[in-house]
Amino acid sequence: MKVKVKFLLPKNNLQLLSSKVQMPLCSYDHIPGYDIFSEDVETLRDESSISNDGSIALFIRMLGVDNDPQDREQAVVALWKYSLGGKHCIDSIMKYRGTVNLIVNLLKSESDSACEAAAGLLRVISSINLYRNLVADSGAIEEMTSLLTRSSLSSDVKEQSICTLWNLSVDEKLRVRITSSDILPLLVKFLEDEDIKVKEAAGGVLSNLTLSQSSHKLMVEAGVIPKLANLLNANEEDSKVIRKIARNALLELAKDEYNRILVMEEGLVLVPLVGAAAYKSFRPALYSWPSLPDGTKIEQSSKGPSRYGAAELLLGLNVEDKNVELEEAKMNAVVGRTQQQFLARMGAIEIEDDTKSNGEWSSGQRVTLLPWMDAVARLVLILGLEEESAIAKAAASIADASINEHMRTSFKEAGAIKHLVQFIDHPSDAVRLAVIRALDRLSISNNVCRTIEAENILHPLTNLLKQSKSEISHSLTAMILNILTRILDPNKEMKSKFYDGTVNGSNKGWDVVRHPASAHGNDMIPSELASRNNHLDRRQTIAGGDPVDSTFLSCLVDILKTSIPDLQRKAASILESIVAIEACVEQLISADIESGLEAVFRQKSLIEMEYRTEGDKPDLQILELEEAGLALSAASRLLTKLLDYEQFRLTVNWHQFTRLLHAVLISSIPLQNKEWVAACLVKLGSLSGQNSDFENPINMEVALYETIPRLIEQIKSSFSPEVQEAAVLELNKIISEGMIDSTRAVASEGGIFPLVKLMENGSDRAVEASLAILYNLSMDSENHAAIIAAGAIPVLRKLVLSQRSQWMRALRLLRTLPT
Repeated sequence: MKVKVKFLLPKNNLQLLSSKVQMPLCSYDHIPGYDIFSEDVETLRDESSISNDGSIALFIRMLGVDNDPQDREQAVVALWKYSLGGKHCIDSIMKYRGTVNLIVNLLKSESDSACEAAAGLLRVISSINLYRNLVADSGAIEEMTSLLTRSSLSSDVKEQSICTLWNLSVDEKLRVRITSSDILPLLVKFLEDEDIKVKEAAGGVLSNLTLSQSSHKLMVEAGVIPKLANLLNANEEDSKVIRKIARNALLELAKDEYNRILVMEEGLVLVPLVGAAAYKSFRPALYSWPSLPDGTKIEQSSKGPSRYGAAELLLGLNVEDKNVELEEAKMNAVVGRTQQQFLARMGAIEIEDDTKSNGEWSSGQRVTLLPWMDAVARLVLILGLEEESAIAKAAASIADASINEHMRTSFKEAGAIKHLVQFIDHPSDAVRLAVIRALDRLSISNNVCRTIEAENILHPLTNLLKQSKSEISHSLTAMILNILTRILDPNKEMKSKFYDGTVNGSNKGWDVVRHPASAHGNDMIPSELASRNNHLDRRQTIAGGDPVDSTFLSCLVDILKTSIPDLQRKAASILESIVAIEACVEQLISADIESGLEAVFRQKSLIEMEYRTEGDKPDLQILELEEAGLALSAASRLLTKLLDYEQFRLTVNWHQFTRLLHAVLISSIPLQNKEWVAACLVKLGSLSGQNSDFENPINMEVALYETIPRLIEQIKSSFSPEVQEAAVLELNKIISEGMIDSTRAVASEGGIFPLVKLMENGSDRAVEASLAILYNLSMDSENHAAIIAAGAIPVLRKLVLSQRSQWMRALRLLRTLPT
């Protein structure tokens, strides 16, 4: 029997949308190749008629697995077309129990037409909240996963199947099922499909999955962020929907700090939406010849300004002088500034963003994603506005975006530094905190740090630090100290030679650029001396040009007295740079620097460590020891330099510091942090007039707890035979001088195994020194088992049989060991 049906399409699409969850379209106009169907079946207008119900029941019976595959295909196609008539049509189909199971079973068909119709019908049914769980419980997710793994599958089948998953992903419980299934890698793969509608469907599912925080880790591991970033950066006109979907998904993922970094590594930056009204305070200079964004002046080539400022606006996009060559970073800054200022002048800078579904953070702040060049220019433009909240948001975004050298340099070239420095004294706490955080992140770069220093930042920073403790938070103090430490770092000039690369095509370092005389063969100002002078100038200009500002120095001493190792380390590093000015030493003595150093050496974490059990958060203990070790090392360097001044030596309590440093030396702080502690102890001993041999208790303790462990570590971990040889020779010298407990220290530090290995592979001098040390260790029978376990016996026999110059020593050691 052949019947004819004509379906009347509703004007509105079947969509159930929440504020964030996205669902695909389910109307005919979204299904390519279909118009209003009127060819094959009889009209079913009156749903209440028995004949209509009978026809639907007939089609459903035809879906049975015992029917001919061609009949099943025709039935599912007819039902799919009928379901597009509206919710009442879907309800008519769903009145029959088991219908969904029969439709899902058709997804196994080898016919693309049957699979497309079955997936399309499931797509329409799943658009209704009432039937969504029924579709999922019938195994649709698993069957569609199997279907989408087929190598040869038409785009229409892919689209209908993925759109069904898009509907199912609206439900949070179903999102968990989809994420944990094998469908996730397939969805990520379909983001690169040639068919734009398949891309949109896959992106829609992934966008809904990002609404569940628990799904983020699996999605990131599946590589979804780079794929979504590529879609967002696409400029094709037909990709607006997928770009919107990709933006929403990335904004959800970026709510996690780690994922935010991954998003920014793909060239996208989170930019706050401050509202189009905030840009009304933007006042472009129409008739002044502009400079580059970083403030560099440009020679004016035209006779006069253009009538409407167009030449100034487009400066850099069309350079008349062909001999002018701008660096790529400067050119990007010019182009980005031009585009953003043009939008601001037009009053359209956030109109497009406002129409998009942008992310909203827990704080209520609305953000969008922009390519890095536009984002850098937009953020710098916001810094020039008058609204405080907008400035704070822009500075916070700059801090978050400064994740690598490229981004830090981009902000510097865009002129962000000058704006940020101007806001250090801002009355708003929110603005001040955001600005300092941004400068802290930017100053990590040596190149950017020099620009920050050139903006005369020292005076406002030190003034801010000198405020009472009640007015400045711990986090703000830490960031200020970070910036000051980097600016006053005496090794900064040397670092720039190795890490900043070439300057204007030259392989010479920054000092050559700063001091051209040395570049032309003038030896009156060597680069090392110039670096030292530059550093001295920075120290002398700190605190507003007064190198002996007692308030500032007292503030640093007070920070030393806190119980926070991180702040103590930074304060000690700054004071270490300042004590080169002799006038500051008197001020530090007056500020009671001695009690500040004592507070550092009495680390609370070291005292508490003695009373902790082995099961008390070992990871936390390691972290605390590392932080304490860094603070102790910095304080030891500071004390060592202070001991160079007689006025300090006359006031210092020798015995007190010797006792404190001795306790630090035998503590559990990392070995690398004990180096300056040991050096300071040795200097204290020499200045007190004690002997320098190992009979001196200080030197003996230094050798046992710093020198011997350090030498053994070098023998263990160094890849250089020369370093290993030097270490074992020095170790042999210490032991041969008969210092008490030296052999026990070697054994307890695990030195036997690396010595045996060096005895096998080292140079002649290293082998001889290793044999001597092991022989001394063998005098204690408790070490025999460890020497034998390290494999010494076969190595010694090999040395004896080879008749090498050390064979007599090897034979003597072999006779000492039990064999």
